[in-house]
Amino acid sequence: MPINITMPALSPTMEEGNLAKWLVKEGDTVKSGDIIAEIETDKATMEVEAVDEGTVAKIVVPAGTEGVKVNALIAVLAADGEDVSAAASAAGSAAPAPKAAEAPKTEAAPAAPAPAAAAPVPAAAPAAAPAGGNRTFSSPLARRLAKESGIDLSAISGSGPHGRVVKSDVEAAVSGRGAKAAPAAAAPQAAAPAPAAAPKGASDESVLKLFEPGSYELVPHDGMRKVIAKRLVESKQTVPHFYVTVDCELDALMSLRAQLNDAAPRKDGAPSYKLSVNDMVIKAMALALRDVPDANVSWTEANMVKHKHADVGVAVSIPGGLITPIIRKAEEKTLSAISNEMRDLGKRAKDRKLKPEEYQGGTSSVSNMGMMGVKQFAAVINPPHATILAVGAGEQRPVVKNGQLAVATVMTVTLSTDHRCVDGALGAELLQAFKGYIENPMGMLV
Repeated sequence: MPINITMPALSPTMEEGNLAKWLVKEGDTVKSGDIIAEIETDKATMEVEAVDEGTVAKIVVPAGTEGVKVNALIAVLAADGEDVSAAASAAGSAAPAPKAAEAPKTEAAPAAPAPAAAAPVPAAAPAAAPAGGNRTFSSPLARRLAKESGIDLSAISGSGPHGRVVKSDVEAAVSGRGAKAAPAAAAPQAAAPAPAAAPKGASDESVLKLFEPGSYELVPHDGMRKVIAKRLVESKQTVPHFYVTVDCELDALMSLRAQLNDAAPRKDGAPSYKLSVNDMVIKAMALALRDVPDANVSWTEANMVKHKHADVGVAVSIPGGLITPIIRKAEEKTLSAISNEMRDLGKRAKDRKLKPEEYQGGTSSVSNMGMMGVKQFAAVINPPHATILAVGAGEQRPVVKNGQLAVATVMTVTLSTDHRCVDGALGAELLQAFKGYIENPMGMLV
């Protein structure tokens, strides 16, 4: 009996993904555990393993297809001893599944008695049946982007499998490198659905009319940017932020860091670790959360979630967005272990190779913009966290010690708290504990 391979849910919140690449082809034999495909989510590119053994009878969803729904059929295996051609034929009826999103185009035509429902039809029609009777194949995301931008899909040369128009083709057309935009008369039709989205923010039409035509280009949002925007809006709308700021002197920490790096064992001529200030900030934050357990919490409507460990997320900037890999049980780890783990997580984050469990969850976060020369800022809490620490640059400043003016290396940090569960006094206690470890860093070694 044929074995169906469906789009996996690579995280609890995943609803769809892009089938970036097939690592097998029809006729290949696979066994359980073999890597067969790469799936792109909003945050990472994940490898998909075969669960069953058999022969690839049919690839239903071609590489490069975007917006494939979770549990949608993507390929069919012929079981051991089963006729491959028969399995492929059996899969034929399921083959159109990835194009199910095109169905509304053909169903919308009879909707003439309902003017409101019929409004978008003229803009979508060229994608389904362009002039000359030749059908333009395109991904659901490409069709949506083309519709929003007033682009005629039939005028775009597709770079996907079998000439399929994909997202990048539409983006090229919008920026002027590909097809020309659809006639101006089509723009109001493409913008027809905008009122439904208006409550979430200004529509494209209301914003674009403020700018001179031809003075800008449209860059469609990718999945990561949409998720970031959604989560930050939810955070600011639902989490009552409260901010506490302190200055921390870094001279003792910088001195200890230099000593520890000089003492690092060497292997093949390279040190086994190289501590950064950020590594020590992560450790100090974890120990502070351990020392002030009432601040190591998450809010739910029914309960206060008190965490037993400090799982510290660290904001990492990657092309097109931001991701927060997590150092689990950071309060129990040595500085060298945190440093090496952070280096690995940071590299894989930039390559979009993190697993969901490596960036989802956590109990608090650290966002460090000091290396960018930022003196001070306030970060937005990343639910379900109740706190996030914004770290500024260490710089030499005048300070008063024992009534005398002196110079010290000072770093400003701002703690954002969820005021529902971490009040001002509790946030100040957590920040003072953090400051204590930064200014007396030997405490992080014992």
